[in-house]
Amino acid sequence: MRIIYIHQYFRTPEEGGAVRSYHLAKGLVDAGFEVEMITAHDLPHYDQRWIDGIKVHYLSAPYDQKFGFAKRTLAFFSFVWKAKKLLQKLSRPDLLYITSTPLTTGLIGLWAKKTLALPYLFEVRDLWPEAPIQVGAIKNFLLKKALYRLEKRIYDQSMGLVALSPGIAAHLKNISPAKSVALIPNFSSLETFFPQEKELRTLKSFGISDSLTISYTGALGQVNAVEELLQLAEMAKIEGKNWNFLIMGKGSHEQILKKKAKDMGLTQVLFFPFGSKEKVNQILSVTDLAWISFAHLPVLKTNSPNKFFDALAAGKPILVNHKGWVYDLVKTHQIGISCLPGKMEKAFAKLENLEQNKEELKSMGIRSRKLAETYFSRELAVSRLIEVIRPKKANLTQGDEVDIRTA
Repeated sequence: MRIIYIHQYFRTPEEGGAVRSYHLAKGLVDAGFEVEMITAHDLPHYDQRWIDGIKVHYLSAPYDQKFGFAKRTLAFFSFVWKAKKLLQKLSRPDLLYITSTPLTTGLIGLWAKKTLALPYLFEVRDLWPEAPIQVGAIKNFLLKKALYRLEKRIYDQSMGLVALSPGIAAHLKNISPAKSVALIPNFSSLETFFPQEKELRTLKSFGISDSLTISYTGALGQVNAVEELLQLAEMAKIEGKNWNFLIMGKGSHEQILKKKAKDMGLTQVLFFPFGSKEKVNQILSVTDLAWISFAHLPVLKTNSPNKFFDALAAGKPILVNHKGWVYDLVKTHQIGISCLPGKMEKAFAKLENLEQNKEELKSMGIRSRKLAETYFSRELAVSRLIEVIRPKKANLTQGDEVDIRTA
């Protein structure tokens, strides 16, 4: 079976970032599927490479999170236009597997279905246009209306939908009740990330002491709320705590965060450049708790962040700043604590207790790894995807949703 997988922001583990599409595509190849990936890069020319059995087509469609709205939109539509042209040149596949964001990738599916009679599955990573509308990036009433119509059309015309969280699945069912919705969350790379004891040489290489260490590894954008981690660091400074706060990532708020940390005199906050999964693993090896945060918007409660699943695989307790699916998992499985708005003092007191109770920290970490192994392995995600592509029974999704919700 031949599949063309479309993801504008495809990344390999060596590049770092969101590598879900790499692992799903490689899993399909290992299962005997023929997979071609259509993606974008910042270079001014087309390129083609074989990556672990995946034939990858790189289209020139530069994109940066720091782009303004108009420039981002241009990048989105440039990719759509070039992907359409390429599809007409490639051998006919059995199926298109298209992943967002952005929502505009769905235009490729609509066009391919109408023009080339190609069926497509559509994977929803987060809710567009709901997310940019709630953030305030899209304010025009007519544009909002047009985007909502486009969203529904993309879902309705697909042969099926894939959601990354229960909240996203519920939204898709509400928009397109007739469509099957498979729940395939992000997953943990259990071989890449694994529990590690702190080593003195590693601590020295980071320039930190063997004290409580809280780390964030991910995007540094408007919606990531890493500013709240700085507030926690300021509280630790005021209370005379020798805690470490490590931040690895890049994004539109990177310089803002660095300036704020400097202005607040937070010498215990260290920034590291965005890196590969191996670099992330090094950060996690000296981490006691992984910080998982989003801005306090309803739509962001549905997110399924990669950094959370990396931390689970590494056997790290979680410190979460918002209520949502991640919060529910943390609370249900006792794998960390919350640091919610207006309750930072309460969270700080819990951190002080954990600082003195290493065994409880260790127990949380063991439960994190167990959760990753039991419900969020890469193999389980690939097997779910194969069932969606080649279903063995009519209704695939109800059981999956129940399993993940009550893991």
